[in-house]
Amino acid sequence: MRLLLVEDDAMLGRAVLAGLKQAGYSVDWMSAAQSALHCLQEEDYDLVVLDLGLPDLDGTEVLRWMRRNGGSTPVIIITARDSIADRVGGLDLGADDYLSKPFDIEELMARIRALLRRRTGRAEQTIHYRDITLYPDALRVTLQGEEVPMTRREYLLLQELLSNTGRVMTRGQLEEAVYDMGQDVASNAIEVHIHHLRKKFSNDLIRTVRGVGYLVEKA
Repeated sequence: MRLLLVEDDAMLGRAVLAGLKQAGYSVDWMSAAQSALHCLQEEDYDLVVLDLGLPDLDGTEVLRWMRRNGGSTPVIIITARDSIADRVGGLDLGADDYLSKPFDIEELMARIRALLRRRTGRAEQTIHYRDITLYPDALRVTLQGEEVPMTRREYLLLQELLSNTGRVMTRGQLEEAVYDMGQDVASNAIEVHIHHLRKKFSNDLIRTVRGVGYLVEKA
């Protein structure tokens, strides 16, 4: 899952970024509205965490642009503006949730998980595929009930593939899910991770669609 964090407070931004990465998300962090708008035009995100008090434009302008352009990506507003009018205004503009500062990082994580479950249509927090079970909250994977050691990127890659069974995922889409913006990615990085996943599970789990990408068949 790839998230966009838009927050200009460096201390808070670092804390939220660390929490999101520890939870297994791939995150791009921007501290200005214009940078966020550029990201939203160039990349696909599963969720946006958006501050309103940004240095160049109000965060509501980012939200307006997203909804005006048909974007349905879930948005959680995080802001020091905590009046009822501010909350109602943010939700009326198209925000999916509203969290007033200061807040507990664990509460933010819980709200993110709830929105992502709602978006993917999964009420439960685990992902089941044949004899594989992913536990997103704990970044754990089991095979026939036995835990499988995984690196963070292997986990993110497997989660992305199992969340999109029956759909061919391109290498670019998988790189976006696994790596943060601006990271140097070796040309064969995804292929290496796929190789490791096949060794840990089975050779036929992930099918190569030549010239297009990779596919996990529907169970």
